[in-house]
Amino acid sequence: MTNAAYHEMEHPMAHTLARFAVSAPRRTSGIAFFRAAVAAWRQRRALERLDANARRDLGLTSADVARESARPVWDVPQSWLV
Repeated sequence: MTNAAYHEMEHPMAHTLARFAVSAPRRTSGIAFFRAAVAAWRQRRALERLDANARRDLGLTSADVARESARPVWDVPQSWLV
């Protein structure tokens, strides 16, 4: 039995955890945040301009649209900031 096989039997998660590096969360640059905020603002304004038929096609109610449109400009999805 090899040393690696013995180690894996003894600590089955050690092999899995050693393969994947865990990195610290990245800091978002000011420019990336600004771009994401502007994009969110534009999309929320476009959402407000949809008529009732378009909202219904998307499965949104007037309350959904009002709630999304009322969100502050800096409230953007974290995935947009990467």
